[in-house]
Amino acid sequence: MIKFRNILLAAVGAASIGGAAQAQSVQTIPAAQTVRNVVLVHGAFADGSGWRAVYDDLTARGYRVTIVQNPLTSLADDVAATRRALARQDGGTILVGHSWGGVVITEAGVDEKVKGLVYVSALTADVGETAGDQYKGFGIPSTFVIEEQADGFGFISAERFQEGFAADVGDADAAFMRDSQVPIAMSAFATPVTQAAWRTRPSWFIVATEDAAIAPAMLRQQAEKIGAVKVEIRASHVPMISQPHAVADVIDQAARSAGDRPN
Repeated sequence: MIKFRNILLAAVGAASIGGAAQAQSVQTIPAAQTVRNVVLVHGAFADGSGWRAVYDDLTARGYRVTIVQNPLTSLADDVAATRRALARQDGGTILVGHSWGGVVITEAGVDEKVKGLVYVSALTADVGETAGDQYKGFGIPSTFVIEEQADGFGFISAERFQEGFAADVGDADAAFMRDSQVPIAMSAFATPVTQAAWRTRPSWFIVATEDAAIAPAMLRQQAEKIGAVKVEIRASHVPMISQPHAVADVIDQAARSAGDRPN
């Protein structure tokens, strides 16, 4: 029997598959630009390799890019991993989170080095709210199925994986993503945040218009709630894999716009 908290709390994260950056021209960032660091935070059921194509694109533009490897054992553990990455930055930083990673950057983004936040098909929360709370009034799409194990960790259903998670990714890559999942402690989705970085940092929000894991209407509501600059991309739940250049463009826009402003 599927537990009620699975239905309410299951949120999907980044995919664990990389790929070559799209063959599109990029513009090197100006020497005088103050925000030159980017930290990328993946979400549930995967690791940081899903950011590879975005990493290649941004580093080609001249950014210093760091990818967090979340343990996915609790919100606190994932936030700690992100804070360790932020501590290694040498100045102003754009902090980026995909899906569950949006909750992580909401908590960790109050770091003084963070000059802007980018949410990629992500969850947000306010102080005292959980990731699961964000689904109220929307629910979870029927295409996205989580299977919770006896130990409280969850996987995406293998049978529904591509349909619900990566419909615009090739079959071979989607199969690899499916079979290389990193389970997440489902209790993380019931943990309230204690900081809401979007209240003090400028934010950008990428809405994947073909997302079958988080309803696009819910993504738009999340963007509006935090007052983010909203950018819509025709993509599944993993635009950083299927549309990496478009995602990198938004991150670049955030870095150029945020500047080295005081927090």
